Amino acid sequence: MEMKWLEQEMKYDGTQLSPLFNYLNYGPLGNSIVGWRGACDIPMDHIIDGEDLKEEALIKGDDMLHFVLELFEFPLSSAVAFQRLMGDLLRTQLQSRNNQAQSMERRGDDLYWSDKKFNISIATCSSNSSLIHFGFNVKNAGTPVETCALEDFGIDDVVGFGKTFMESVQKEFLAIKRATMKVRSF
Repeated sequence: MEMKWLEQEMKYDGTQLSPLFNYLNYGPLGNSIVGWRGACDIPMDHIIDGEDLKEEALIKGDDMLHFVLELFEFPLSSAVAFQRLMGDLLRTQLQSRNNQAQSMERRGDDLYWSDKKFNISIATCSSNSSLIHFGFNVKNAGTPVETCALEDFGIDDVVGFGKTFMESVQKEFLAIKRATMKVRSF
């Protein structure tokens, strides 16, 4: 899995969740993850989750970390499972840095601290790949629901935290791929 952290801030608006976005815009070819910091504001015509569409949910935040993954030879069900694994990786990283995060729990593909939502996430598929957007709050400003954020857990090195998360996702992906190649079949 190729990995790239973008130094410039960029607003996530849903258009980034498209085939070959990582490759055509930033270079990583094939299985890849691109991360950056920026606001989030997804207009209705770019919302993918049917539940959010039915509820006409607002998906916004003034300051978040975003990660877009493109996975080849990965059916949608596997991408959803990996998306949930990303939630567990993030929770583990946060809990290792702050005792307050011990009570954080994963509900589906989202993390909650009490009833405060920490992240947004969606998995979808294109004609040749599966795509995941995984974002989480740096600050609580601009969110339409009650949230928690890195600022609540005293995380000051936001970019360092994001890069460490991205590296753990890459490491987990590579370990999964390796595990599929070391077994004998009969």
